[in-house]
Amino acid sequence: MPVPQAIRAGISEEEWQVRCELAALYRLVAHFRMTDLIYTHISARVPGPEHHFLINRYGVLFHEMRASDLVKIDLDGNVVEEAHSSKRVNAAGFTIHSAIHMAREDAMVVVHTHTAAGIAVSAQRQGLLPISQHALKFYGHLAYHDYEGIALDLDERDRLVRDLGTHNAMILRNHGLLVCGASPAQAFDQIYYLERACQAQIAAQSGGAELVLPPESVRVHTAAQFNRPKANPGYNLAWEASLRLIENDKPDYRS
Repeated sequence: MPVPQAIRAGISEEEWQVRCELAALYRLVAHFRMTDLIYTHISARVPGPEHHFLINRYGVLFHEMRASDLVKIDLDGNVVEEAHSSKRVNAAGFTIHSAIHMAREDAMVVVHTHTAAGIAVSAQRQGLLPISQHALKFYGHLAYHDYEGIALDLDERDRLVRDLGTHNAMILRNHGLLVCGASPAQAFDQIYYLERACQAQIAAQSGGAELVLPPESVRVHTAAQFNRPKANPGYNLAWEASLRLIENDKPDYRS
């Protein structure tokens, strides 16, 4: 979509495309009820040689996010675009995101959520149990990071990166969920299914019956099926289909 003339200065067509996709991802996270008012974040790397990123303007709810609401910042959370210098961002909220973006060139998008199911599973010693097909998507591909308090200490970034390793999904103990992806579509796929796996676990546990766990061989086989290389991953189709859910929202996320 062409860049609106009012905000065209300083924004390339490539960056505007990322802005539109990131705004759409915010709205889809809201659509599937994975928000926590204004207190979680989704960030995206800005194309180009600079280490610049897009993040939500502090105070904008996810369901109303627009491409023009996103603010360009550096690795320290400082606003780097003059036109938006008065826009407030939650720099402390970028601590977790900056750690992943700095360490993982493949992490174009980072999503962090505080959902009831995600927090509940994060507080369980065994973490995500291999009791559903959704959970098996992450079997052997899920990291954990112990809670250290509100993420204000920049020293924690090294430990976040160490714990995430090469995985694209992580449970932050006593805190919530974190995923990353090489595209908004991949990041959406990761957070959607990790959240659904957590919801299924809490629902299954609430029934009080003994849980059935597939044998180890089936767990490994299923995880390999989910994570095998694909020329055209299904999550791209799911992303395109999901965009229709927010196509008629007002104001348009692409504005």
